[in-house]
Amino acid sequence: MSVLTHFELKPLSKMMKVPTITFLMFAAVQATAQAGHLVGEQKTIDSSDLKNDWQLDHKSELTLNGARAATILANDSALIVNEGSQVDDIRATQGSTVSITGATVNSNHSGFGAVRLDDSSAVIRDSSITSNTTVGLQAFQNFNSDKGGVAEVFNSTIRGVLGGAMAYGNSELHFNDGTLVEGTGADSYGVLLEGASASASQSSIVGGKNGVVFTNDLGSANVAKLVLDNSSVEGRSGSALVVEGYPGEAMEVEIDVRNGSTLTGGNGTLLEVNGGATANMNVDNSRLNGNVIVEDGSTAHLNLQNSAGLTGQLKNVTSLNVGDASFWELTGDSQVGALSLAGGTVKFGDTDAFYQLDLDSLEGNGTFVMGTDFARGVTDFLNIEGEAKGDHSLLLAASGAEPVNPEEIRIVHTGGGDAHFSLVGDKVDVGAYSYGLKKEGTDWFLDPNNRVISPGTRSVLALFNTAPTVWYGEATSLRTRMGELRFEPGQAGVWMRGYGNKYKVSESTGVGYDQSQQGFTLGADMPLTDSQWLVGVMAGHSTSDLNLKRGTSGNVKSYYLGAYATWMDEESGLYFDAVAKVNRFQNESKVGLSDGTSSKGKYNNTGGGLSAEFGRHIKLDDGFFVEPYAQMSTVVIQGANYTLDNGLKASGERTRSIMAKAGATVGRDIQLDSGSVVQPYLRAAMVHEFANNNKVSVNNNVFNNDLSGSRAEFGAGVAVKLSQNLQLHADLEHSSGGKVEQPWGANVGVRYTW
Repeated sequence: MSVLTHFELKPLSKMMKVPTITFLMFAAVQATAQAGHLVGEQKTIDSSDLKNDWQLDHKSELTLNGARAATILANDSALIVNEGSQVDDIRATQGSTVSITGATVNSNHSGFGAVRLDDSSAVIRDSSITSNTTVGLQAFQNFNSDKGGVAEVFNSTIRGVLGGAMAYGNSELHFNDGTLVEGTGADSYGVLLEGASASASQSSIVGGKNGVVFTNDLGSANVAKLVLDNSSVEGRSGSALVVEGYPGEAMEVEIDVRNGSTLTGGNGTLLEVNGGATANMNVDNSRLNGNVIVEDGSTAHLNLQNSAGLTGQLKNVTSLNVGDASFWELTGDSQVGALSLAGGTVKFGDTDAFYQLDLDSLEGNGTFVMGTDFARGVTDFLNIEGEAKGDHSLLLAASGAEPVNPEEIRIVHTGGGDAHFSLVGDKVDVGAYSYGLKKEGTDWFLDPNNRVISPGTRSVLALFNTAPTVWYGEATSLRTRMGELRFEPGQAGVWMRGYGNKYKVSESTGVGYDQSQQGFTLGADMPLTDSQWLVGVMAGHSTSDLNLKRGTSGNVKSYYLGAYATWMDEESGLYFDAVAKVNRFQNESKVGLSDGTSSKGKYNNTGGGLSAEFGRHIKLDDGFFVEPYAQMSTVVIQGANYTLDNGLKASGERTRSIMAKAGATVGRDIQLDSGSVVQPYLRAAMVHEFANNNKVSVNNNVFNNDLSGSRAEFGAGVAVKLSQNLQLHADLEHSSGGKVEQPWGANVGVRYTW
């Protein structure tokens, strides 16, 4: 029976395999012609020597310099195979040393590997080791020795049809610097370890079926070890790692996966533990993808640390430790005995798939990232049958869908213990509202009685609220032209305004936010023939940015056209000013959600409004004047329906605003020696908004945008007549009180007449 069919070895055959193989090896060599036999001698051969078999005994030394050889057997001797040399098979026993550099070993032996080390050592560099029939590299330990075979391999390729490499007992295999170890057959392994140790640094191990296979070392307490450092293991059709115990025999393995190493199983499994074996795997600074499957009666302990990650399903895993900055992401229902979190994260897969994690116990502190479909009432579920301890955070996936029965959505169950669970940010955004968490018995649910308006709803209400303040902000700069018109009444002209405004909407409205606006207006006007009327047209653009905090914002781009008419009676000082304006709004909201994700939506609508102002310019002594005035404005904004990309549905009715303003302006005309006129002024007014019923529906929940109330407005500015044809102005204003405040507003402009 071949040693390679290791899963079928019975105890007796396993006990006899090493001495039997050694005996057969010696017999095979003795049967060949004694073409080359060194006893306590040294010899060097090169390309001029014929291809022969060689046997080295009693501390002999054979050096190959570009030579060819068939089978080489070294007993207590040294073999040096240098660059360009070609050998069929190499066997080293009794503490021999082998050095292979830049050479090729290509074996067709039916029973032995291309390079076999019995209690011997080898250093292999820049070479190719291939078995076309069995295993590329073998390392064995005899029963009467303390140390098995040891191989140090650098930048080389090790291949075999049945397997790339195998090691038994206290043997060691070390692969370094870009080495590839590969099983080329369909059912092959990359590396087989029976109680032995192997390491790979910046190297790759590939098996046609499984990557690395661990089996029992009969009658030995050896713990098989595998260390991967910035390396990869792949099982093309099977598992990356297979721990195959033998019934009735204790077996333990230790696996370290470090520094960006990867494990890939063609069957989706990165670790498989069978036959009552125990596997301890530490993952350090590496991200793994694949399942861990543990057979009943077997044991697996996993440890993730130093930014390690594992994405896969865990079945019957005994314990899992997830350290700080490390994570485990489920890809299916999973079972873990003891879960310990030290600042780590457990993520329940994609938000559109829902899994159950069954635990025997939980301790430490960490975060569970969970998905929920509130519209269907299904969720990821954390089920702890035993005691749960520690403080843990739940990061539930936010949703735009409305919950069916939020009180019936159970997130966590425990069998007892003093564990405390809380929502990240204390809320989870679900449809129109954000919900808190409550505990009933040993279970945790969404709390329908602990809710506030969600960020998505806030963004919807704010956008529908913003159009009137956008309209008024654009129109504010128009009335400041009255001072300019009085410098040269009855003259045609063109003008331009640049403006900026800051608004604060109170939290008392249910959706407090800040609005920053900036824009410009271009206009032209002319007097009507033989009258005191001036008529004009204007066009402009403004951008308003909304800040609703918690990563939620909005943006409104406004494009507008308008017409106005102004009547001024110079003798009495009476004036009348009317403005009509039509706007096209492009609205967009960006919502920061409770789970750290974002959502957005946009829509377009139109609006129009009228403003009429009546006042009187009263001249006083020394160039002073006072100008009482009253103004009425009304705005109607088209309703709209739109949906955020997280499913939140919004529908707004027409937004209306009816605003009245009464106030006075006090100023003085100062004549300069240059002929210029400077007109500084102060302004005060009371403003009242009458509209209080602008309804908005969010997921069929109705909200009322109510901005009604009064506020005081104050302003200051200056108009300057530089010449008969050129006037400038600058204006500042502030309002406070009520539900809408204006911390500041500013506009500057120029008018040219002819």
